Amino acid sequence: MGFIDVVQFVLFVLLLTAITPPLGKYMAKVFEGERVWLSRPLGWLERLTYRFSGIHEKEEMNWKKYAVAFMLFNFVGIVFLTVIQMVQSRLPLNPQGLPNVSWHSAVNTAVSFVTNTNWQGYSGEVTMSYLTQMIALSVQNFVSAACGMAVAIALIRGISRRSSSTIGNFWADLTRCTVYILLPVCIIFTLVLVGQGVVQTFKPSIDVTTLEGLKQTIAVGPAASQIAIKMFGTNGGGFFNANAAHPYENPSALSNFLQMLAIFAIGAGLTYTYGIMTKARKHGWIIYGVMMAMFVGFTCISLYSEYSTNNLFHQAGMMEGKETRFGIFNSVLFSTVTTSASCGAVNAMHSSLSPLSGGIAMLNMMLGEIIIGGVGAGFYGIMLFILLTVFIAGLMVGRTPEYMGKKIEAREMTLVILAILAPCTAILVGTAISAIAPAGLSSLANKGPHGFSEMLYAYTSAAGNNGSAFAGLNANTLFYNLMLAVTMFIGRFAIIIPILGVAGSLAQKKYSPPSAGTFETDSGTFAILLVGVILIVGALTFLPGLSLGPIVEHLMMLKGQSF
Repeated sequence: MGFIDVVQFVLFVLLLTAITPPLGKYMAKVFEGERVWLSRPLGWLERLTYRFSGIHEKEEMNWKKYAVAFMLFNFVGIVFLTVIQMVQSRLPLNPQGLPNVSWHSAVNTAVSFVTNTNWQGYSGEVTMSYLTQMIALSVQNFVSAACGMAVAIALIRGISRRSSSTIGNFWADLTRCTVYILLPVCIIFTLVLVGQGVVQTFKPSIDVTTLEGLKQTIAVGPAASQIAIKMFGTNGGGFFNANAAHPYENPSALSNFLQMLAIFAIGAGLTYTYGIMTKARKHGWIIYGVMMAMFVGFTCISLYSEYSTNNLFHQAGMMEGKETRFGIFNSVLFSTVTTSASCGAVNAMHSSLSPLSGGIAMLNMMLGEIIIGGVGAGFYGIMLFILLTVFIAGLMVGRTPEYMGKKIEAREMTLVILAILAPCTAILVGTAISAIAPAGLSSLANKGPHGFSEMLYAYTSAAGNNGSAFAGLNANTLFYNLMLAVTMFIGRFAIIIPILGVAGSLAQKKYSPPSAGTFETDSGTFAILLVGVILIVGALTFLPGLSLGPIVEHLMMLKGQSF
């Protein structure tokens, strides 16, 4: 790793920190229904949406109505996406004449994009028509991201409100997020990407003759518009099979840097939004600081491992599985960014990373989307651990735990534990079933610990709503399409429903003024304790699984052995 790499890493962190306050302040105004500078040019679209849908945006919901609206919207999305894929051969904007998608792949993809996972068991350019890419996948990229942000804002309202039975209006939150936040930034970013060389066209694939005299088909399409929302919405689904390693998706070092910044932007900004809406900006910065400290720490471990000598090949800095345009540093940094933010975009094959680097990528997802995380999902993910930390701290001093003037009691902790354990269970049980089922083992490209890592990574990516692939696992089978669909469903909704329950419960509570025994949540002590709880509760849950995969593979590599 050279001096320029260090400068780029520092610049990345500084730029992200610099854009967090203005973006966070803007989002707070949007979700509080205040006028913003885009209200004049885009206000008509918000009002038209309400009028067309029959939405009364000022009519607020309790947490149960909010949850029902959320689930109904997502259920309709799953059905719509499934049908579109299964009839795409009869629909327009299909210049390649691509056939219908199989039912189990269609169900898997529908659940994947609705849950903001964007796991893809297929090659996009030879499977999905232009219409499917746009009206089904790209639309879900917007609304699934907006759904995650809506849940985060509902939780913030639950924390900030006092003796209230409501936490907002789901339809209004969904609309405002899409109209005033996601659409504007994605339109601008699409133009930037096109300027960098990302394709955006309705022309069919191009047949060319190579210098060797061979025939090659070059896939093109309306890619830039989907890449913009896949990054800002932390979706990750690639228009092309090679994802962000494809030159038509990620053509330059600048586009690579900007895409990484886009992945983190909204998730980081929500920490400042929280500080504004709860009038606790210092606490918001503490949350951001914990996220960034863990990101920097894990990135450094991953870089150290990747640049260390591989005793199997007696070489340091292996380029296998990486793009020469980006090199080792940008491949590793992209891997930690995308797995920290539950984005799923990849510019290198994670299966080709050193065992420890691949393990870090898995650990980022296993912790529950708390290091920046998916848009919205990262915030409510770390809030689970914040509430758990406050509860543990309260027990340590022998008093009822309090957070932001609200007493944390048995009901809230039951819901928190349920939300934390649900994805953990889905990952471990799913991997265990695949490890003994012939249908699960038949899809592996490798044996031994690396083969186990392929399965563990797949379920971790699905339950963490990440969508990135380790590579090597043929997941487009009936077994994996259905197993991973169930895992993605649990990883999304078994967290969100309890979160909304917590929001509703906290909103109803009365405010308790801080006393001498109140545990301060805007101090360095709290930050250290929070990191400790995350690592102990989150990481140790998966230590046995990691030990069977990347850890044992790393130890074998140090001895110059392979399975």
